[in-house]
Amino acid sequence: MGKVIGLGGVFFLCKDVEATRTWYARTLGIEMNDFGGAMFSHAGSVGHFPKGAMTIWSPFKGDSDYFKPSDSDFMMNLMVDNLDEIIVKLEAEGVPLEGEQMDEPYGRFAWVMDPDGRKIELWEPVEPTEEASA
Repeated sequence: MGKVIGLGGVFFLCKDVEATRTWYARTLGIEMNDFGGAMFSHAGSVGHFPKGAMTIWSPFKGDSDYFKPSDSDFMMNLMVDNLDEIIVKLEAEGVPLEGEQMDEPYGRFAWVMDPDGRKIELWEPVEPTEEASA
């Protein structure tokens, strides 16, 4: 029987598509391709995080405040290879962080708001130790 094997894409509406593309390219270094979006190779993330690269799919309760201050009913989590460098770039662009950066056993996190008011979670995975993966 067939089953879902991964996330194939994220598609979303924007007030100004070109401004949103430009913001993501300028502030987060996302390289846009000819069709106006970006493609992330699973091999690219596994190359940086061989044991920790994964895609999380998780429904939240309707009254969760985790996506705040956004009013959007979804949040994107973008995997990054060096959170500290991304934060320096965001600061240089004048993009403030939402809340405090967090370090967890499974990764480091920071949050920003995109031009359309969506909260973006930036995640630098942490490679699991041998004990944790056993």
